[in-house]
Amino acid sequence: MTTVSTEPAVGSAAEPVAAYRPGASSLFASPRGTLLAEGTYFAVPPSGRRDALADLDRRVQAVLGVAEAAGHSVRTVVGAVPFAPDAHAQLVVPLHLRRGRPMGPGEPARPAMQSINRLHPVPAPDRYAAAVDRAVREIGDGRYTKVVLARSLRADAPGFDPAPVVRALAAREPGGYTFGVDLGGGRTLLGASPELLVSRHGRQVAAHPLAGSAARSADPAEDARRAAALLRSEKDRHEHAVVTRAVADALRPFCAQLTVPAEPTLVRTNTMWHLGTLVTGTVADPAVSALTLAAALHPTPAVCGTPTTAARTAIGELEPFDRGFYTGMVGWVDAAGDGEWAVTIRCAVADGGGLDLFAGAGIVAGSDPEAELAETSAKLGTMLAALGLSTEQADVS
Repeated sequence: MTTVSTEPAVGSAAEPVAAYRPGASSLFASPRGTLLAEGTYFAVPPSGRRDALADLDRRVQAVLGVAEAAGHSVRTVVGAVPFAPDAHAQLVVPLHLRRGRPMGPGEPARPAMQSINRLHPVPAPDRYAAAVDRAVREIGDGRYTKVVLARSLRADAPGFDPAPVVRALAAREPGGYTFGVDLGGGRTLLGASPELLVSRHGRQVAAHPLAGSAARSADPAEDARRAAALLRSEKDRHEHAVVTRAVADALRPFCAQLTVPAEPTLVRTNTMWHLGTLVTGTVADPAVSALTLAAALHPTPAVCGTPTTAARTAIGELEPFDRGFYTGMVGWVDAAGDGEWAVTIRCAVADGGGLDLFAGAGIVAGSDPEAELAETSAKLGTMLAALGLSTEQADVS
């Protein structure tokens, strides 16, 4: 397969963001650039296997081969992969592809004010705290060592338009990964993830796992204190080390060289502080694509837990909803194997009646149910702020 692209040259960042239309296009904006996929030329077909990730790269390469054989100018697949291994991914070769430069810091984005009739949590806050308490007991019994438990917030908003929210997120979080992906059937996956699962550009690989979090404060002194406390926290540093080690172990078989810093650093978003470690390396085989690497990493302990199988089972027992695309991966890969995949967090799924927001927290031995509830409330703040709501107004805790 040729690696020569006939896709358009890079333009300004504003062009693809302004042109984004839910239902007709998908947007992915990262610190490296913006990408707008318009229409569908060819969709990646479902897998016949129980573990759909196992043959995902093969199916993507087959579709890219069809595009090349037909002389189609776009040689890139864009979309999202769900959390569950047997669920169908939403990945397409678009009819048209626009690329733009990265979003830069500019004027603060105005909230995308829309009429929301009601907000209701799933599960109720006290039931979420009870699930955390049960998970801590099961960890104590040796069933697993960590599980990530999520909750959802349903916003009833008939006629909801995701476009202004996606644009607001892109402006608010230019250092993150903003996305608006058409899921079909009038549904849109939207959000602004702070976490890079993996990227590959040429033979250079990068992953930026995040684990260990603290809510931001509007008071600068208190905000600095929280950041410093997070960096010192033994619990959070241990949780982060487990995730970083898992990411490095998954990447190492594919890499001729891999650099893993010994100490995490602080990563800042508008609503949260995170511990992060930037893992970098060089692929040994240039035929290994960004999607191959992403599939090898998914799901990391940061969104599932450890051991993976036991944590998945616990999630199925303790969460009263299907995660769908939440804690999956979102991004793109091209015919040369280059691409970027972000972890699908700080996100929502919109439909004609409103949207479902998601947030989770990593539960380990010693986790406090009320503290984990507060962490999920803070994480919901990313999407709530883009909607023009505060966590207090939403009454999420």
